[in-house]
Amino acid sequence: MPRLCKPAVSAPEYVITMEETLEFAERVHGGKPQLPLALRLIRNTGVQKRHIVQPIEKTLSHPGLTERNRIYEAESKKRCPEVIERALVNAEVTARDIDAIIYVSCTGFLMPSLTAWLINKLGFRSDTRQIPIAQLGCAAGGAAINRAHDFCVAHPGSNVLIVACELCSLCYQPDADDIGSLLSDGLFGDAVAAAVVRGTGGVGIELERNASYLIPDTEEWISYSVRDTGFHFQLDRRVPGTMEPLAPVLREFAKDHSWDAGALDFYIVHAGGPRILDDLAKFLEVDRKVFRHSWATLTEYGNIASAVVLDAARRLFEEDTPAADATGLIAGFGPGITAEMALGRWAVDAPAELGNAV
Repeated sequence: MPRLCKPAVSAPEYVITMEETLEFAERVHGGKPQLPLALRLIRNTGVQKRHIVQPIEKTLSHPGLTERNRIYEAESKKRCPEVIERALVNAEVTARDIDAIIYVSCTGFLMPSLTAWLINKLGFRSDTRQIPIAQLGCAAGGAAINRAHDFCVAHPGSNVLIVACELCSLCYQPDADDIGSLLSDGLFGDAVAAAVVRGTGGVGIELERNASYLIPDTEEWISYSVRDTGFHFQLDRRVPGTMEPLAPVLREFAKDHSWDAGALDFYIVHAGGPRILDDLAKFLEVDRKVFRHSWATLTEYGNIASAVVLDAARRLFEEDTPAADATGLIAGFGPGITAEMALGRWAVDAPAELGNAV
């Protein structure tokens, strides 16, 4: 079965702390009636720091959509190659071994996709399939893992590279002062992540089953309004409550695989915010500590959109090695409202047997 190997993750060098976020919010939006609530919500996120691709002074300005997209292109080309190289090493494969690249991002637009540039510049074969995913937002990390799984099943022995490049700070809108915008300004961070799903062999999470689910009539709850000034993030106040209807879906998904969603060995879940993780723990009837990898990502990086599940998975790999056949859930949530779910177990190739001495 296909295996998700250890991801590589990189966060930009510029850092903004929770205290600095609150200070900037008070300076930029001082006197506005919704500010006290926004500050309280930002404090409650638990995000201690975030990483951004530009100094905060530049981030707080708005040079226009053309310049922001130019920065997105330059920064993605600057930052993706090194992360990809590490992901290939983690999976013990080379660029020539990759049969498809899934590139996910919702924070900039390029055509052709960055996949074409990567193939030309990093030594991938010219017949490498390109699968860009641009409009699933935070759910795209889970979707990328699932589509890589599907590709490897359809093409046995293939290897798929996943790349998530999320530069959320380039979507900051200094004039937007609704609660959803102010909260997102204190929640989202920038990061690049990559991982290989190997068709055979390797060490990692052996992917056994995947599924998608859309909560009916919620497509307007998380969205972009595309204007002359770029992407305006829109967040409905009902979004934090989506784990109540999604938890039974996750339970049924695991049950169909003869597993209990509340009794697995590891959980790799999108850290959209503290309410998401707390509610999921409540409705799955698990200790909130089972989401420790997601909590760590949220605390140290903020919500890094599609890169969250890959960073949380990296933390699992770097923890004490799970026992062989340990069972786990991967779940990403995003616009739609969409859930992308996968079940897998920890797998390691058995060492080759030594021949008998003669």
